[in-house]
Amino acid sequence: MSSDEEKFFASCNPWGLILFKRNIESPEQVRELTTAFRKIVQRADAPVFVDQEGGRVQRLGPPHWRKYPEARKFGALYQINPALALRAARNIGRLMAEELYDVGFTSSCLPVLDLPQPGAHDVIGNRAYDVKPERIMVLANAHMAGLMEGGILPVMKHVPGHGRSTVDSHHNLPVVAASRLDLESSDFVPFTGIAHCPMAMTAHVVYPALDPDYPATLSRKIVRHVIRKVIGFNGLLMTDDLSMKALSGSMTDKAKLAYEAGVDMLLHCNGVMDEMREVGAAATELSAKTARRAKAALKMRRKPFAFDQKQAMADLAALTS
Repeated sequence: MSSDEEKFFASCNPWGLILFKRNIESPEQVRELTTAFRKIVQRADAPVFVDQEGGRVQRLGPPHWRKYPEARKFGALYQINPALALRAARNIGRLMAEELYDVGFTSSCLPVLDLPQPGAHDVIGNRAYDVKPERIMVLANAHMAGLMEGGILPVMKHVPGHGRSTVDSHHNLPVVAASRLDLESSDFVPFTGIAHCPMAMTAHVVYPALDPDYPATLSRKIVRHVIRKVIGFNGLLMTDDLSMKALSGSMTDKAKLAYEAGVDMLLHCNGVMDEMREVGAAATELSAKTARRAKAALKMRRKPFAFDQKQAMADLAALTS
């Protein structure tokens, strides 16, 4: 950490930290970094996150960490042998957790519950488990179970669904023209089936059938009604990265609108110090409701369970060979 980052974390006291490939060199270095962050904020349980999905979204990789398959590999196997696919998803989640827990991570931003549609942008693509919502639900549940058995908390994303977007929200604002009926009968299904997940991440997507004016991250209608009531998610809800180009306006404006929408946590990822300071200044103390949700999420974390590592490694080899 730079001295500016140390000072910022000490003064801002963020609830958690997210790391990216640019922050990761070796197990020893990551372990020192996660430990240092917790010392600065003076909270031994301060959560540290990472996007460790497998495939093209894997922040920790060879030579120090294993290579993991993209989620679609589980879906392909499921069509041949459902029981084997579910076992592999669980075992590979457990292997991921083993490596993440070892270097101090609390959570992986996984599973991706987005339902891809023909003609959509490949920003989701093979990150999705399958093209059938029910298969996504059962495979994600197994993957998530493996993570939790290894002491790593999951974050489901991108609620209420990013699979129909025709542009990449890292660069542009997607607008999904599907009807509410279509969304509820397909895109929402995986999220509804895994609404017990401790944490979730919003989508920077406009759904005119739900709210013609604001993307989900900034929409009271979507956060307070669709996500909380229709989908039934009562856990800790965070924004996707506020520095993504899908959202316009200043960081202060984005933060204010996200809070007004009902999101619990602001997520900022690009590491640009001026933006970090602006988000930090706009961030509020945890409300009583958010504090309860945060406490409940962390309480779901457990010490790792024993598992059959030999079988898990065989499952991993079968999907990465």
